[in-house]
Amino acid sequence: MKWIYLLIQFTWGLLQSLLGLFVFLVNVRSSHYFYYGAIVTEWNLKSSISLGCFIFITKEPYFYDKLKDNFTKEELSDRLLVHEYGHTIQSLILGPVYLIVMGIPSTLWGFLPVAHKKRKQGVSYFSFFTEKWANRLGEVVTRKKSMENLLID
Repeated sequence: MKWIYLLIQFTWGLLQSLLGLFVFLVNVRSSHYFYYGAIVTEWNLKSSISLGCFIFITKEPYFYDKLKDNFTKEELSDRLLVHEYGHTIQSLILGPVYLIVMGIPSTLWGFLPVAHKKRKQGVSYFSFFTEKWANRLGEVVTRKKSMENLLID
């Protein structure tokens, strides 16, 4: 099944998988492992991203201090991985339009000051359509909990 996943990611999701391969090669000395067919890289950046079959996950979730009364660091890391895996499923579904339909809006939602202001007012990062769908897909495929509507900003 892992090989079918990778084949589809490198054909239908070619563009994002090639971008992911480039980032993977830049981070080749980092720790890597497979997760439901995806290739996970643990990196030192504070944010996480999925590009095709590649997941780049933070070693230290920046939002842990805000949520440590309710979650362990391991639980938050596991939930974040399920969420990022959901983005890889979006890539399988959307293929060549993934970066336009999911990648650009998700990046804007993550970094635009107006979006950051909304999140400071109590709107969950994971309530945005790209993130909510990634949560749901990750949960359905892995049968594990994702980020739900946690407030991380």
